[in-house]
Amino acid sequence: MSNIDLLSLTAKAERDLAEIFADIDRISFENTKRVMDSFRNNRVDDSCFAGTSGYGYDDKGRDTLDKIYAEVFGAEAAFVRHSIVNGTQAIAIALYGLLRPNDVMLSVTGKPYDTLEEVIGIAGEPGNGSLADFGVEYRQVDLADGKIDYDAIEKQLTECGERVKIVFLQRSKGYMNRPTLTVDQIGEVAKFVKARSSAYVVVDNCYGEFTETKEPCAVGADLIMGSLIKNPGGGIAESGGYIAGSAKAVELASYRLTTVGVGLECGASLGNNKSLFKGFFFAPHIVAQAIKTAHFAAYIFEALGCDVNPRWNERRADIIQAIILGKPERLVAFCQGIQSGSPIDSYVSPEPWDMPGYTDQVIMAAGAFTQGSSIELSADGPMREPYTAFMQGGLTYESGKLGILAAAEKLLTVL
Repeated sequence: MSNIDLLSLTAKAERDLAEIFADIDRISFENTKRVMDSFRNNRVDDSCFAGTSGYGYDDKGRDTLDKIYAEVFGAEAAFVRHSIVNGTQAIAIALYGLLRPNDVMLSVTGKPYDTLEEVIGIAGEPGNGSLADFGVEYRQVDLADGKIDYDAIEKQLTECGERVKIVFLQRSKGYMNRPTLTVDQIGEVAKFVKARSSAYVVVDNCYGEFTETKEPCAVGADLIMGSLIKNPGGGIAESGGYIAGSAKAVELASYRLTTVGVGLECGASLGNNKSLFKGFFFAPHIVAQAIKTAHFAAYIFEALGCDVNPRWNERRADIIQAIILGKPERLVAFCQGIQSGSPIDSYVSPEPWDMPGYTDQVIMAAGAFTQGSSIELSADGPMREPYTAFMQGGLTYESGKLGILAAAEKLLTVL
């Protein structure tokens, strides 16, 4: 397949994608307006960028940004902290904040992302402090042909009764080849659960922020969580995470963030406020760039004979593009191509390794300004069949396109 003319294919892709790209720009405009309105409503000024130290009492910027996240995401309350190390910790804060001994955590989108297995206690050594160690029972409902299995959920809710404290949804596909949930689909689950239970509906919102014009809190989710080096950090925030939702659920989560009785009263911003504000301001536009990059990647690699999910002309509710490569050497070549097309560490050749928190070896390509940032063009995948690359990000469509073409050129050498 070395005779493929990638430049001609690129031109055809962009012609065919023009209408989809225009709609992505429309969503970006609506989301940007919502962010701008919230900045004005909350009277953001230069004093919000001043940092605090020590206990961090009366940190104006921190408290204002919390209000902005809540307002933009359709929630009653929220908190944003640079000290949350990743999305997994944000989710863990929420789970430990809401769950108590003898409670049931019911995941209704199949097994959660790999890094949560030890948090839940379905992997790892007993006694490490997992939810299972504290007497929390985990139950799971798998998707049925990629769709929510409402009959199975009802059965679990009936069987466990009020012991079900959390109904957990993972919006994005993670390392599974399944459709990403739209906000409306999450709303349908929330309505179904709340008609039958008093459980909290908790959503791992990673990779989904600003891909649509509303977030899960606006349709009934009690708590959503995410990472600032993904969508809402806009490629500017260099660390952090957020939690948003109902006032009571956010309060309980805040006690796990700090301690009972302290909650959100403490937490020095240490000079990070400006980058968090600026990142959130840029986020709708940057997410649009990443979505365009994902559509372009789906088009190119589908044309090269790969199975892709979603397909190039399917609208999406997250920034992840799955590319099923079928063989380990193809997955490695793809990731090495993404790395070579990156602005940082382009000379590095990634190899599979035993990454902490994962049960299989994982290969990761991330030539990013911020280590681990997946709003920047990156790709990773577990070394297991069907050897799928999960690609995401792209701070600009132009740089994303260059990275995709580099990966295509590298892949052509092993096809």
